[in-house]
Amino acid sequence: MTPIEVVSLSQDAVKICLMISAPLLIVGMVVGIIIALFQATTQIQEMTLTFVPKIVAIMMTLLFFSSWMMTTMIDYTENLINSLPMIIR
Repeated sequence: MTPIEVVSLSQDAVKICLMISAPLLIVGMVVGIIIALFQATTQIQEMTLTFVPKIVAIMMTLLFFSSWMMTTMIDYTENLINSLPMIIR
């Protein structure tokens, strides 16, 4: 296994990881910014106010994107397992 193959596998793994986590992170960030703006304008500084909307939004996003996430992970894993004979050489 050459260093180029190792780098390629690592790049693919990082790319898949970022693709899978991006929707959840983006939704969490957007909801966090909206809640922060709301708290700043109303001067309500309740810490629990940030958690509940974020958790609900992330759970809804997870429900919406879970099939795509699983399909992406399964496709990557299948490609990795199918390319094992070429990698081992």
